[in-house]
Amino acid sequence: MSTRKSTETPLPEGGAARARRELVLRLKRVEGQLRGVQRMIESGEDCEPIAQQLSASRKALDKAFYELLACAIEHPEFTMNQKESNDHRIQRMARALARLA
Repeated sequence: MSTRKSTETPLPEGGAARARRELVLRLKRVEGQLRGVQRMIESGEDCEPIAQQLSASRKALDKAFYELLACAIEHPEFTMNQKESNDHRIQRMARALARLA
Protein backbone atom coordinates (compact mmCIF):
# COMPACT_ATOMS: atom_id res chain seq x y z
CA MET A 1 0.00 0.00 0.00
CA SER A 2 1.37 3.39 -0.99
CA THR A 3 1.64 6.18 1.55
CA ARG A 4 2.24 8.75 -1.17
CA LYS A 5 -0.40 11.47 -1.22
CA SER A 6 -2.24 12.11 -4.46
CA THR A 7 -1.61 15.50 -6.05
CA GLU A 8 -4.99 15.37 -7.77
CA THR A 9 -7.70 17.67 -6.48
CA PRO A 10 -10.70 15.62 -5.38
CA LEU A 11 -13.69 16.16 -7.62
CA PRO A 12 -17.01 17.11 -6.11
CA GLU A 13 -19.79 14.63 -6.71
CA GLY A 14 -22.42 15.34 -9.32
CA GLY A 15 -22.65 16.25 -12.98
CA ALA A 16 -19.31 18.02 -13.24
CA ALA A 17 -17.37 15.11 -11.76
CA ARG A 18 -19.14 12.69 -14.07
CA ALA A 19 -18.41 14.92 -17.08
CA ARG A 20 -14.73 15.03 -16.16
CA ARG A 21 -14.54 11.25 -15.75
CA GLU A 22 -16.20 10.78 -19.14
CA LEU A 23 -13.77 13.24 -20.71
CA VAL A 24 -10.78 11.39 -19.29
CA LEU A 25 -12.16 8.10 -20.59
CA ARG A 26 -12.69 9.64 -24.04
CA LEU A 27 -9.08 10.87 -24.06
CA LYS A 28 -7.83 7.44 -23.05
CA ARG A 29 -9.71 5.94 -26.01
CA VAL A 30 -8.12 8.51 -28.33
CA GLU A 31 -4.74 7.64 -26.85
CA GLY A 32 -5.39 3.99 -27.71
CA GLN A 33 -6.43 4.95 -31.24
CA LEU A 34 -3.19 6.89 -31.71
CA ARG A 35 -1.12 3.99 -30.44
CA GLY A 36 -2.90 1.83 -33.00
CA VAL A 37 -2.02 4.33 -35.73
CA GLN A 38 1.62 4.20 -34.65
CA ARG A 39 1.59 0.40 -34.89
CA MET A 40 -0.01 0.61 -38.33
CA ILE A 41 2.71 2.96 -39.55
CA GLU A 42 5.49 0.87 -38.00
CA SER A 43 4.13 -2.31 -39.61
CA GLY A 44 4.00 -0.67 -43.02
CA GLU A 45 0.25 -0.68 -43.57
CA ASP A 46 -1.33 1.12 -46.49
CA CYS A 47 -1.81 4.89 -46.11
CA GLU A 48 -5.58 4.93 -46.62
CA PRO A 49 -6.55 2.93 -43.49
CA ILE A 50 -3.98 4.92 -41.50
CA ALA A 51 -5.56 8.16 -42.73
CA GLN A 52 -9.01 6.83 -41.74
CA GLN A 53 -7.80 6.11 -38.22
CA LEU A 54 -6.13 9.51 -37.95
CA SER A 55 -9.35 11.16 -39.07
CA ALA A 56 -11.34 9.23 -36.45
CA SER A 57 -8.83 10.24 -33.77
CA ARG A 58 -9.01 13.87 -34.79
CA LYS A 59 -12.82 13.83 -34.65
CA ALA A 60 -12.72 12.22 -31.21
CA LEU A 61 -10.37 14.94 -29.98
CA ASP A 62 -12.65 17.61 -31.43
CA LYS A 63 -15.61 16.09 -29.59
CA ALA A 64 -13.60 16.04 -26.34
CA PHE A 65 -12.73 19.72 -26.87
CA TYR A 66 -16.37 20.72 -27.29
CA GLU A 67 -17.45 18.61 -24.34
CA LEU A 68 -14.79 20.28 -22.20
CA LEU A 69 -16.09 23.74 -23.09
CA ALA A 70 -19.67 22.62 -22.47
CA CYS A 71 -18.63 21.34 -19.04
CA ALA A 72 -16.96 24.67 -18.25
CA ILE A 73 -20.14 26.52 -19.22
CA GLU A 74 -22.49 24.18 -17.34
CA HIS A 75 -20.40 23.87 -14.17
CA PRO A 76 -19.08 27.22 -12.96
CA GLU A 77 -17.40 25.56 -9.95
CA PHE A 78 -14.59 24.46 -12.29
CA THR A 79 -13.73 27.87 -13.70
CA MET A 80 -10.52 29.56 -12.67
CA ASN A 81 -12.26 32.65 -11.32
CA GLN A 82 -15.29 31.54 -9.36
CA LYS A 83 -16.15 35.12 -8.41
CA GLU A 84 -16.82 36.30 -11.96
CA SER A 85 -20.38 36.79 -13.11
CA ASN A 86 -22.14 34.06 -15.04
CA ASP A 87 -22.44 36.34 -18.10
CA HIS A 88 -18.71 37.11 -18.03
CA ARG A 89 -17.82 33.42 -17.69
CA ILE A 90 -20.01 32.49 -20.66
CA GLN A 91 -18.50 35.31 -22.73
CA ARG A 92 -15.01 34.06 -21.81
CA MET A 93 -15.91 30.52 -22.88
CA ALA A 94 -17.41 31.83 -26.15
CA ARG A 95 -14.17 33.71 -26.89
CA ALA A 96 -12.17 30.57 -26.15
CA LEU A 97 -14.38 28.60 -28.52
CA ALA A 98 -13.95 31.19 -31.28
CA ARG A 99 -10.19 31.37 -30.75
CA LEU A 100 -9.44 27.67 -30.34
CA ALA A 101 -11.97 25.90 -32.56
